[in-house]
Amino acid sequence: MMPAPTAHLDTWVRDRLPPREQWPSLIFDLPELQYPERLNCACELLDRNVHEHAAGVAIRGAGGDWSYARLADAVNRICQVLVADLGVVPGNRVLLRAPNSPMLIAAWLAVVKVGGIVVTTMPMLRSRELAGLLEKAQIRVALCDYTLVAELRPLCGDGSVLRRILTWGDGEMEARMSAKTASFTAIATAQDDPCLIAFTSGTTGAPKATVHFHRDVLAMADTFARHILRPDRADVFAGTPPLAFTYGLGAELVFPFRFGAGTALLAGTSPEQLAESLQRFEVTRLFTAPTAYRSLLREFPDARFPRVRSFISAGEHLPRSTSDAWYDSSGCRIIDGIGATEMIHIFISAADQAIRPGSTGRAVPGYRACVLDEELHPLPPGTVGRLAVQGPTGCRYLADERQTDYVKGGWNLTGDSYSMDEDGYFWFQSRTDDMIISSGYNICGPEVEGALLEHPAVAECAVVGAPDPERGHIVKAFVVPRDPQSADASLTRLLQEFVKKTIAPYKYPRAIEYVSSLPRTQTGKLQRFKLRDG
Repeated sequence: MMPAPTAHLDTWVRDRLPPREQWPSLIFDLPELQYPERLNCACELLDRNVHEHAAGVAIRGAGGDWSYARLADAVNRICQVLVADLGVVPGNRVLLRAPNSPMLIAAWLAVVKVGGIVVTTMPMLRSRELAGLLEKAQIRVALCDYTLVAELRPLCGDGSVLRRILTWGDGEMEARMSAKTASFTAIATAQDDPCLIAFTSGTTGAPKATVHFHRDVLAMADTFARHILRPDRADVFAGTPPLAFTYGLGAELVFPFRFGAGTALLAGTSPEQLAESLQRFEVTRLFTAPTAYRSLLREFPDARFPRVRSFISAGEHLPRSTSDAWYDSSGCRIIDGIGATEMIHIFISAADQAIRPGSTGRAVPGYRACVLDEELHPLPPGTVGRLAVQGPTGCRYLADERQTDYVKGGWNLTGDSYSMDEDGYFWFQSRTDDMIISSGYNICGPEVEGALLEHPAVAECAVVGAPDPERGHIVKAFVVPRDPQSADASLTRLLQEFVKKTIAPYKYPRAIEYVSSLPRTQTGKLQRFKLRDG
């Protein structure tokens, strides 16, 4: 059955989706993925919970708890502000700029409920970066926490794409909300109406705008969360990623609300703040990155957080050394997963007894994955190739010729090199642009990083290929030492010998540069291209 006609009056985004022949093949073979023609995901995430348990806690934070009823009151008032005061019609893009907060969650749900397309931005973006996003998505309206409006103000006004900014926290939005009623009937959008534009975090250059539908937002919960985490209303989700990152959007909004659970908004992400929040808000599901787990281990060597049922890692590869160290300290295995902004969330993972340390896991129910060669032919088990994925979600770039780089032959090609074993477990090798060819040897940068991280003198590290006239490239490591005073030639020799004894000797870093920090995106992903570019 074909989806219902669009509810969008502004079809600018729909008109700039890739041609259908450039879309990946989509799979909806699970019963829970059989969505109705008319679907507004904000109703599923909020209104259904209000109907079933209005007094249940939706949000926990430093400012107190918000029930689902209180959240719905705020959402419906913002809906009326958007429509009556700002003239937003279905299909319009609305930019959101704020740290993770109850008002950001309410604004996100409101934009979607009125049929708009939400574009949430990282709080640390500056005017120059914001200008590019506004132009790319042609955004005319923005809702912003007043503490972050300074970088947005210069981009608004006559001659600019952005025409209106409404702030909260300074009383402006609050005054408009108080003049509205607490009811709003959601726009009856189609299941394939766009509701979200998420910009990639730029680990390999210029960010791309990925477009996701109402059904996609629910599908990330009805696959990974439903089948791997199996949550219930007693759960409290929390995570370190911002909501602008689809990893954070799922972890801290979509997953808890899809299952009537609660979300805890963290006041800070330092190890001390994170540990305090886990206890204070009785968190049961934690989402963060390998870097954060290593930081927690350094500050809390026993890593005992008894209320937490699941520790989830994504955003970058989880090294076996980190996985083992966490297990040795806590008795719990970290649930690893690989996702992508293009796919909206995690599509390969494993939990509990199904975890094989060092492996990312198997294809999440609802998805299929394989390893392909350069001609898109399936490779046998144990062979390294290109990771390819299909499922209910997939890549649709907004007006971007790079669509045909990511989608080939109906497959989403994630840019990762993997091998798959005979049991269907996937083993990360490297990003396809992280493979180093030195004197004819293929060397995976992350494998060398994993070896270095096993040495107690190394706090963080990144490995890239550096040009070399004799070898083509050599392995170069950028190391953040635990003790900066130890960063000398003797430590370099020590680390080189350690790597030679840990993995094949030809993979050792022939050059080591000591740095105080590594370049990362605002979502915590390592930007190796910046190290390669010098």
